[in-house]
Amino acid sequence: MYDELIDSGELPISRKSVLPGTGFFLPDSLEDDLEDQETKAALEGAEVAVVADPDADGLACVALLREAYDDVRTVPDPAEEAATADAEVETDPDAAETETVGLDDDESLELPAPTPHRVALIPASPHDFEDALARVAEHAEDGIDLYVCDLCPDKYEYVEAELEAAVETAERVSWYDHHQWDDDVAEAVREAGVDLVVGDSEEECTADVALRSLEYDFDERFEELAAVTRDHDLWLREDPRSDDLADYSYWTDPAEYAEVVREYGADLPEWVEEFIAERRVEKEALIERAVARAEYREIGGYTVGVTYGRCSQNEVAEAMREAGADASVIVKPAGSASIRGTDAFDRCHEVAGLVDGGGHPKAAGCKPDIYDDMLDYAHHWTTRGATTKQVILDAFRAVVEDEPDDGASNPA
Repeated sequence: MYDELIDSGELPISRKSVLPGTGFFLPDSLEDDLEDQETKAALEGAEVAVVADPDADGLACVALLREAYDDVRTVPDPAEEAATADAEVETDPDAAETETVGLDDDESLELPAPTPHRVALIPASPHDFEDALARVAEHAEDGIDLYVCDLCPDKYEYVEAELEAAVETAERVSWYDHHQWDDDVAEAVREAGVDLVVGDSEEECTADVALRSLEYDFDERFEELAAVTRDHDLWLREDPRSDDLADYSYWTDPAEYAEVVREYGADLPEWVEEFIAERRVEKEALIERAVARAEYREIGGYTVGVTYGRCSQNEVAEAMREAGADASVIVKPAGSASIRGTDAFDRCHEVAGLVDGGGHPKAAGCKPDIYDDMLDYAHHWTTRGATTKQVILDAFRAVVEDEPDDGASNPA
């Protein structure tokens, strides 16, 4: 297959909005090999491993842990680096020539590798973080401290073997989260030898849990970082900086995000703000496309908005809420979906739980198990997620039918 067929970078917005990103088309075997190599490199010489969801909440926990373990690096300012390079060229005429000469065919450029962190970040998806636990068990040195952050297994058997192997490797294992945990799953994780701390999903984000659980005297910068992260993660939207954190964590490399917020907290530096502003031009265009596709269904007295597209789900859900939706479903080209609620509907995690997902009462995610081959995905793209929409709307109906007759859950 030609690279340009799966490279979405140069696609017009109309097509980029309905197709998944390049990473979707990479074989799992190739992705697994790359993740295995990256994990092995990250864990070399590490004293701590952090398996975390690479969103703003999970990465804030990484920043807290690196501060607590004194694994501190100074974040370079790109503008200052560029100015320094220009000054070197001006004072050394040969420097400019060196930049343009290049290498002979039989030479290779060997750049110094960055010094590995003592607190290693192992990014992990909520759908397959058991693989990350297995890699830690395989590649980490015996006696390492292991932290799992912002991740929640739907069933203990999904992570049982991998977690037990990781517990055998690690000196201690701590798990911080704020999702909706099944009591039996939580008990099994604790019985496996894990210090599990689960915060109230309506009051705390995982960064809050880590902040109060770690035995370290954090300064106000980190308290503020947790508060602003919570503002976005719980969809409170009272601090405009929370959107900046969420966007930056989505658009940049997880390692960069963790280091920047560790150094700057919630007040991002100017060069990051400029980067975010540039990326938001495309972001707003994708949001507009998804909002324009929105349809609304009446289900058991609730208005449910449903749409499709590669977009920022929270802003699209907010637009549908303003249009009268009590709950919103945003189906993504990769096959997953985000479900967002309101004060009128706070059972999103129950809806997601019926379609291979989970989350919070007002924010959840899922990926229905309905894709058997690429023809199913082709149908998904050309119909703008018709089957996925129907499966999730059926789950809404099942949840709503289970409500008390007095409609206590719906204040309307």
